[in-house]
Amino acid sequence: MAFIRSIPPASAKGPVREMYEQAKARFGYVPNWAQAFSLRPAVMDGWVGLLRAISSNLPVRAYELATLAAARAVRSTYCSLAHGSVLASKVFDAPTVTTIVTSPQASPLEPREHAMMAFAEKVALHADRVTAADVEGLRSHGYRDEEIFDIAAAAAARCFFSKLVDAMGAQADAAYHDLDPTLREALTVGRPIAAPAS
Repeated sequence: MAFIRSIPPASAKGPVREMYEQAKARFGYVPNWAQAFSLRPAVMDGWVGLLRAISSNLPVRAYELATLAAARAVRSTYCSLAHGSVLASKVFDAPTVTTIVTSPQASPLEPREHAMMAFAEKVALHADRVTAADVEGLRSHGYRDEEIFDIAAAAAARCFFSKLVDAMGAQADAAYHDLDPTLREALTVGRPIAAPAS
């Protein structure tokens, strides 16, 4: 339950109803994050545009790894679960993603991916401490400057969404209780998952 008033799906009209319908078509239910945005659906429209502009420049694997690193850095359970589950279903599997977040050096990630995730984490936590050497480190792994921008943008954008959703008190949807338990535990890094409906 969010800390602020939200518009219930049954009462939604206009842009809010459209936002809810799009989310329900994608997930099968209206997520808690959508309800948290219900008082300002235009902000969600802006977020979707920004997200598309950033993610369209990165392969799914790179985008999701960078985003997961940033989400975990800012202790966002919601975004860690969302992007960790995408990695588990579209790129790896649940045990592999669990290893990536609990024992990264034992995971099948390439050295350049470890470097990318470390950079994304530093952007999320300490962007003011990013140095030319950090950027040069990514270049040494073959990343072009455009890709370095994309990684930084993915991490910075995740901070906006994660922090806003957490600030409004939105909990990760109860549907995440259906995830592999070990993966779910590894990805629960902040606010707890919403309790299943009784």
